[in-house]
Amino acid sequence: MKPKHIAIAGNIGAGKTTLCELLSNHYGWEVNYESTDDNPYLEDFYNDMSRWSFNLQIYFLNNRYRQIVEIQKGSKTVIQDRSIYEDAHIFAPNLHKMGLMATRDFHNYFDLFKLMSSQVNAPDLLIYLKASVPTLVNHIQKRGRDYESTMSLNYLKSLNDKYEDWIENYEEGKLLVLDVNELDYKNNTEHRQFVIDEVSKHLNLSS
Repeated sequence: MKPKHIAIAGNIGAGKTTLCELLSNHYGWEVNYESTDDNPYLEDFYNDMSRWSFNLQIYFLNNRYRQIVEIQKGSKTVIQDRSIYEDAHIFAPNLHKMGLMATRDFHNYFDLFKLMSSQVNAPDLLIYLKASVPTLVNHIQKRGRDYESTMSLNYLKSLNDKYEDWIENYEEGKLLVLDVNELDYKNNTEHRQFVIDEVSKHLNLSS
């Protein structure tokens, strides 16, 4: 059976959108991009994280859950820009740990995540983009989003640590880890082909 759901996971600035575009162009798969430009909470969140953290996480959870439901109802292969697991295992716990999300809000959020995630299947393949903080900062600076300019290095590092812990224990389905510190699939033809070959191998597809 052909895959239906490919999820791209990775920290802010890891290169998820670029990889989505690469795979979409090569395989003809559709992409569900993460809502950033039309996200009603994102800019407010970066200006006042403690005030808007719960609202933002609920927005992302709702958005990603709806995407997965539509993917599983449909017949096409779809790439999801960031998985439903990342907010629950990385972003929300990190906000809680930093004192930017109240304990009752975090527990409420996580209970809702457990209920919603139990009703959908894991991705056919999760692709994790492993990146160091300097690599993330370089990518973030290049794309020049104003609301990301206030992000601290400590915040990025804390997220990275949680990503590594989560991936080390990921058992929901197939996993492919790509080290983007060593890969430039946006500009390097050989690197692009390497990524395509790895994805095809993990999904038993022809490159």
